[in-house]
Amino acid sequence: DLCGADLRGAYLYGADLRGANLREANLHEANLREANLRGAYLCGADLRGANLREAYLRGAKNVPFIPMACPEKGGFIGFKKLNHRGAVYIVELEIPAEAKRCSATTEKCRCEFARVVSISTLDGKEAGISEIENSSFSQSVTYKVGEMVYPDSFDEDRWNECSHGIHFFINRQSAVEY
Repeated sequence: DLCGADLRGAYLYGADLRGANLREANLHEANLREANLRGAYLCGADLRGANLREAYLRGAKNVPFIPMACPEKGGFIGFKKLNHRGAVYIVELEIPAEAKRCSATTEKCRCEFARVVSISTLDGKEAGISEIENSSFSQSVTYKVGEMVYPDSFDEDRWNECSHGIHFFINRQSAVEY
């Protein structure tokens, strides 16, 4: 029982906290990266500045408000980093207003479909190519400038950060650094 525990700045990378009572716990700036918080009770927990990257929060109870990195409404531009034939590119994507989108606890977002606006090099110069294939996963997806791109499926559960959908970042620099 970690109710009210002072875990400020604690290193809990990959910790198994399934079902833990973390009510009113101070987790300010704690490293909870890849922690399993399935079914954990988080009412009143202080998660300000905590690293929740790839933390498993599905089924967690009374999770404090964690805003999504991507806009909830309206169309916007996103950026995706892709490796192709030994080179690295940034694909600029227009996420339409009607596309479902989500993010878990990091800057990485997912959407159900997008339109490819451009393909550039890491330094922002025009790449000189009009299409690029992402064959990193079992199903290859081709990104063609001016066309819509669709993943094999889209997982609406925002806590499944690395699940199905088109992954992207809101700002170009985050994509470059990924």
